[in-house]
Amino acid sequence: MKSESISKYRPFPAVALPDRTWPDRVITEAPTWCSVDLRDGNQALPIPMSVEEKMEMFDLLVKVGFKEIEIGFPSASDTEFAFMRRLIEEDRIPEDVTVQVLVQTRRHLIERTFEAIKGARRVIVHIYNSTSTLQRRVTFGDASREDIKAIAVTGAEAVKELAPTLTGTEIVLQYSPESFSDTELDFALDCCEAVIDIWEPTPEKKLILNLPATVEWATPNVHADQIEWMCCKISKRDSVIISLHTHNDRGTGVAATELGLMAGADRVEGTLFGNGERTGNLDVVIVALNMNSHGIETGLDFSNLSSVREVYERTTRMSVPDRQPYAGELVFTAFSGSHQDAIKKGLDRRAKEEGEKWGVPYLTIDPHDIGRSYEAIVRINSQSGKGGVAYILDQEHGYDLPKTMHPQVGKRIYDLADQRGEELSPEEVGSVFHEEFVNVNSHLTLEDYELDHHSAGRGEVSCKAIIEIGGRTKTVEGIGNGPINAFVHALEKTGLKDFTVTDYRSHAVRGGSCSDAAAYVQLRKDDGTILWGVGCDPSIEMAGVKALVCAWNLLR
Repeated sequence: MKSESISKYRPFPAVALPDRTWPDRVITEAPTWCSVDLRDGNQALPIPMSVEEKMEMFDLLVKVGFKEIEIGFPSASDTEFAFMRRLIEEDRIPEDVTVQVLVQTRRHLIERTFEAIKGARRVIVHIYNSTSTLQRRVTFGDASREDIKAIAVTGAEAVKELAPTLTGTEIVLQYSPESFSDTELDFALDCCEAVIDIWEPTPEKKLILNLPATVEWATPNVHADQIEWMCCKISKRDSVIISLHTHNDRGTGVAATELGLMAGADRVEGTLFGNGERTGNLDVVIVALNMNSHGIETGLDFSNLSSVREVYERTTRMSVPDRQPYAGELVFTAFSGSHQDAIKKGLDRRAKEEGEKWGVPYLTIDPHDIGRSYEAIVRINSQSGKGGVAYILDQEHGYDLPKTMHPQVGKRIYDLADQRGEELSPEEVGSVFHEEFVNVNSHLTLEDYELDHHSAGRGEVSCKAIIEIGGRTKTVEGIGNGPINAFVHALEKTGLKDFTVTDYRSHAVRGGSCSDAAAYVQLRKDDGTILWGVGCDPSIEMAGVKALVCAWNLLR
């Protein structure tokens, strides 16, 4: 923004709250959750959901565990009205779920809303009117405070009059001073108290006061101050549920909600993945999983988050960004070599510490807990390191590379990614590894190998091998304390030994293209060069010999 443009803006005023207590509080329990996906998340769509799509979304929200679901604005359109009626007439609302309907504080709209909810077991009737200074001046043509409060009072009286007409339906009352975030606190309090006086809540029959950050004007601490101020000043606090409804204009909707809960709020309205008008509503998924990561039970089940995301993206035609916390495609993915190495070490250690509290570098939660797999955590590009490549080969292809082999393989893989200028898939990593490090026969080829455990002395074996080198086939023989040692001595007789075997490992391959065993042989050439070779064969003995041949070829 150009400097000459800055002068048109002004800072948001702070709240006078010198005795604030919220900074010292800790969230220890979950709030009551209310999904507004079918209203805020629907009215924000270029193509609103059809009734069938709203049905599918409603069923998803019930499955996730929401006990309060705002189904829309039934007085605003025939689609919304029909959706409400269908939920009721088809008995689609579980007994433990309360639906919420939103309506402006206008008599004819309230009457239409009561027509829509007739026959429901329990409904939250949510009325609102805009109260902010800006709305009073611009939208309502310099309306006075008394004019605006009168709108709230008229609406509250209409609801109180109509509620008894719905026999068999329990009505829960909710009021929002819309644009609370930009309303003078004393006036917001005045409007809320006027509604309280009409509805007369009790500790047994509480009303909900929703204090929406309809527009996010300030930093999250200011929002927390506003909420604590209201919690302290409101009368009949034991008969009132303080509810939050944050937006994300400044990108801090989650933080504002979390600080608002610390400030004393009891309830949270939000949407899956933050879908809503302009920059969106609160993302309930993030707040709930943030709580889970601190060991707090939330009552919401995101154990199959990918499935939740699939239904959301299909019914709303929106997409979840790759970097969206928890739900994004790449949020559990590490390309950086140092991150990959730390994650691999953390997961390896985690496997040995079953029952311990979660603690893996760079991963705030266990991906398995939200239905994600470890396979996608580490992905390979030119920024990757040896640990990441080793992790892919282990998790995807079943090869547990010796640690000292990581640099040799890792460099080759990420050099290739750098040359291509793109990410390598796990399949491509495995293909390059097999081609360049497994059973390599570029110079020396093992045509046949026979091992005799009886012809040599005690504790020794003899071998006879047919090899091809330089276009010529040779038969070589040797004796040693094992298959590899015997073959080393056979090569020594032909003048092909210019190395020392410095390490050997083997294990069964878990899946992958090799059926049974993998062996790793490290050779040190006489000039000091050290390299590993890998052998793969159904026989563990042959895998070791093939690994030796492979390492010999890689040293050339």
